[in-house]
Amino acid sequence: MSAQGTGGREHPAAAPAFDVDALLSDRGIRTVVCCGSGGVGKTTTAAAMGVRAAELGRDAVVITVDPARRLAQSMGLRELDNTPRPVEPTGNGGPAAPGSLHAMMLDMKRTFDEIVEAHADPERARQILANPFYQSLSSSFSGTQEYMAMEKLGQLRESGDWDLIVVDTPPSRSALDFLDAPKRLGRFLDSRLVRVLGAPPATGAFKVLGAGVGMVTGVIAKVVGAQVLKDVQSFVSAFDAVFGGFQERAERTYRLLQARGTGFVVVAAPEDDALREAEFFIERLRTDRMPLVGIVLNRVHRTAARGLTAQDAAVAAAELERTGDHALAAAAL
Repeated sequence: MSAQGTGGREHPAAAPAFDVDALLSDRGIRTVVCCGSGGVGKTTTAAAMGVRAAELGRDAVVITVDPARRLAQSMGLRELDNTPRPVEPTGNGGPAAPGSLHAMMLDMKRTFDEIVEAHADPERARQILANPFYQSLSSSFSGTQEYMAMEKLGQLRESGDWDLIVVDTPPSRSALDFLDAPKRLGRFLDSRLVRVLGAPPATGAFKVLGAGVGMVTGVIAKVVGAQVLKDVQSFVSAFDAVFGGFQERAERTYRLLQARGTGFVVVAAPEDDALREAEFFIERLRTDRMPLVGIVLNRVHRTAARGLTAQDAAVAAAELERTGDHALAAAAL
C-alpha cells in the first residue's frame, strides 16, 4: 500500500508523503471518510486506520456501509450490526492500546426505522413502518443507503462517545454516488410531484391545482396501480407531518462533510478505471471545498530499482504482460 499527500499535482514526486499517523493523532480531526470506487480496498484501509487510531490513543469507531461483512472479517469479528461493537485492537497478546475501538455495519432500513421512531408518536410511527411504499423506500430505493450513512454519521458525531469516526463509504459503482445520492433522495422526498401525489383527492394540492391534477394522477394510477398510488399518498401524509424538509436534512449532513474536522482519504488501485474514478472524485472534492487529506494507492509494491521512471516502469509492465517474461520483473527488483 502506498500513501501520498496532496501538496502538488504537477508531478508525483512533488507531493509530500501522506503521514497517516499525523492525521490520526490530530485531535482536531473528528471524521475521516475513506472513499473511492468499488473493489479498491476502502474497507481494509478504514479498518487499518481505526486500529492505528486506537493505538495512538483515540477513541475511534469505524462504520462500514458494505453489506459483504468485510470489515468484520478484517477485524476478526464474527458479525457486525447497526450498533457499534467493541473491538480488541491487539490480537497478538501485546499491550492494550491506550485508546478504544468500536465497529459497526450500517443497516440502512434499521437506521431509517430509528429516525421514524425518534420523530413520530407511536401510532404515526406504526403507520409509516407498515406502509408498503415506505418499506420499499427504506430498503432498496436509490440513494437511501448513502443518505442513511450520512444520518448515522451525524448520530455518531452528536453522541460524543468517540473522538474519531472512520467512514467506509458504500461500494458504489461511482465514488461520486456518496456525495450525490443523499441530495437526490432529499430532492425526491421534497419534490412537488411527491407532495401532489400525497395530497388527499378533495383537499390540499388537488383543490388548489384543479381537476387537471386529478387527470394526471388517474394516468399514474393506471401505470403504477391504484394501490401503489394509495400507498404513496398514505406514506407522504404521515411522513411529511413528522419530518418537514427532508432536503434541509440532506444539506445539513452535506455541510458536515465540508466542515473543519473532516478529512477525505481517496483510495484507488493501480488500474486505469480506478485511477480515473479517483481523479474525478478528487476534482469534485476540490470543487465542493471538501478537505482532501491524502491518497492511498492500494496493492502497490515498491521496487529497489533506483532511478526507474514511471514511463519505463509502464513499458516494462506492458512487455511483461505481453510476453509473460518474468525476467523483466526480476530485473526491476
